[in-house]
Amino acid sequence: MTLFRDVMDKFNTMLIVKFLRKKIVSNIIFAVVFFAVIFVSTLSALAPEKYEIVIGQQAISDIKAPRDIEDKVATNKLIKKTVELVEPREKIDPTIQIDIKKNIERFFLVLYRTRDLQEITKEERFQLLKEENFLGLTDDELILMLEMPVEELKNIESYIYEIITQVMSTGIKEEELEKERINITNYFIGLKEFSNTVKSLGINIVNSSIKANRFLDVETTQEKIEEAKNSVEKVIIRSGNNIVQAGETITDAHYEILLEAGMIKEHSSKDFSLFLGIGILILIVESVLIGYMYVFNRSIFSSTSKSYLLLILFISIYLISKSVYGISSYIVPLAAGTMLIGILLNTRLAIIVNLMMTMLLAVIYGNNTAFIFTSIIGGTVGACSVTNTHQRSNIFVAGLLVSLSNLMVILGFGFINDMEFSRILTDSFYGILNGIFCAILTIGSLPLWETAFSILTPLKLLELSNPNHPILKRLLMETPGTYHHSIIVGNLSEAAADAIDANGLFSRVSSYYHDIGKLKRPYFFKENQLTCENPHDKLTSSLSALIITNHVKDGIELAKKYKIPQEIIDIIEQHHGTTLVKYFYHKAMNNDEYEEVMEENFRYTGVKPQSREAAIVMLADSVEAAVRSLQEHTSEKIRSLVEKIVNDKLDDHQLDECDLTLKDIDRIVVSFCNVLIGIFHERIEYPELNVKETEVV
Repeated sequence: MTLFRDVMDKFNTMLIVKFLRKKIVSNIIFAVVFFAVIFVSTLSALAPEKYEIVIGQQAISDIKAPRDIEDKVATNKLIKKTVELVEPREKIDPTIQIDIKKNIERFFLVLYRTRDLQEITKEERFQLLKEENFLGLTDDELILMLEMPVEELKNIESYIYEIITQVMSTGIKEEELEKERINITNYFIGLKEFSNTVKSLGINIVNSSIKANRFLDVETTQEKIEEAKNSVEKVIIRSGNNIVQAGETITDAHYEILLEAGMIKEHSSKDFSLFLGIGILILIVESVLIGYMYVFNRSIFSSTSKSYLLLILFISIYLISKSVYGISSYIVPLAAGTMLIGILLNTRLAIIVNLMMTMLLAVIYGNNTAFIFTSIIGGTVGACSVTNTHQRSNIFVAGLLVSLSNLMVILGFGFINDMEFSRILTDSFYGILNGIFCAILTIGSLPLWETAFSILTPLKLLELSNPNHPILKRLLMETPGTYHHSIIVGNLSEAAADAIDANGLFSRVSSYYHDIGKLKRPYFFKENQLTCENPHDKLTSSLSALIITNHVKDGIELAKKYKIPQEIIDIIEQHHGTTLVKYFYHKAMNNDEYEEVMEENFRYTGVKPQSREAAIVMLADSVEAAVRSLQEHTSEKIRSLVEKIVNDKLDDHQLDECDLTLKDIDRIVVSFCNVLIGIFHERIEYPELNVKETEVV
């Protein structure tokens, strides 16, 4: 890893690298490379191989489906067969039977009234009935109905109604009318209680009245046809299966399938639409990703190295996912990408990237719903599980959680789709393997990303906080006072940062390194002077101030030598800001009476704190040194001194360039006091042992 760091350092000093790190250039490179790589990769998966196809000729080699393709000819044949089996739906119009009965009832009502008119002659009654003859009866039949006994007339009337009800209740189609009339005729002929003339009368009335009342129900029939069509499963040629085998004669059906798949050289319209569709989708994904970073993660958007890191991670995971899909969709390691981005950059950005990558891969995988669910849920679980993780073992736990979420999704889809148990078992195996694979990939590659892109992760911070780190080891052995001071400053900084929701771990680790510049001249600093001799007594005030202030510059140089991350170097540079070295300034004012004393010569030449964490380290550094110098460490004196030091920093405008609020400062003061009171609390004075007790002991 040390060799790798050296190579990266040399690489970073190259002119071309410096040019590529310019923000405008890096933004253009990000957009162009992202679009180009994803476009080519997606196109290679979706664009099929082209063939010269001639119907009637034999195929030279097997032609395999590049993706799942519908055999529309076979599907249409199945649909046609299914539709032919659909029986037409019919409906009976009840109003026709009602109207027929009403007409017959009206005729018989006129008949009965006419028969009752005894004051007029038979001829006149006949003429009246003839005028109302809307049943089309003959004159002889009308005369018969006027003269036949009323009981017989009522009897034949009831038979007429009964027959009409029986025949028309079951419905009569137009083509069945003649058959029904024959049946009616035979029925009347079989009646024994009527004469032939009366039977003929009944036959004529019924046969002239009945009509077709059963018709095709077009709407219902069409609905059944559509249901039948929808019930037919499409004939799918699965990806990798043969469309045409070597030596097989190419038919019209084969040609249609190959044309639909865009595998015929002569037809390029399919290619253009494919290019256009892929380009539009990638532009949408890229716009959402860049827009999200610009609005919600401006620090990542503004950082060239982090932008390149995101680009490389996205492309790497995308290409790996595309290549392993052939094994199983459940082993696609999208969660590895979300875990890496969550650790190295930002959890929310990791979730957005996961969504975007899932959409792009879903296009390649044919909108596989199970894959989409598994990827979104597994990736989100992975990103959330590694948030602020402080141990590499936690990444493996996150991988197990991804495995569990994959398993639950697979079981859910298996039960919904009523899959075979063996299929569910196989998919579950790949789903569990996915989480483990993602954890291994994340743990194994994380140091590479941290080093190559100088990303300061919680895991990297924990490594830097290890007392066995070369600088901390030197600090302990060569400057024990500074080491002890740095540890206490770290505790103060972490507590204060946690109190205002800043980065506590970063504040603590930065505090461990903030004074490493004192390693160059350790005995010029009070905490490392083990004897009463003070080397500053032999120096002028200005030279002493120069030595003191130079420990910041010395610390930066030493940190760069040991490859300390830039974020911690920034804290080293900012932890004194432009503070005045008051002791030597006042000493110069008092002793150097004939020399002009310029205040700027006694100020640190660093940068004022630019972040809340840098401001906290500055305050903790000053507070710890001041409180340690107190003769009495009472709560009141500690609190008073802490407030005075913080107010002095405010009055000196040292905190003007960081985004600390007054409320934050109040919380920091309270936090400092709580920690310092705990450190410097009053202790019980142990009685001295007498000599005899000592000897016994």
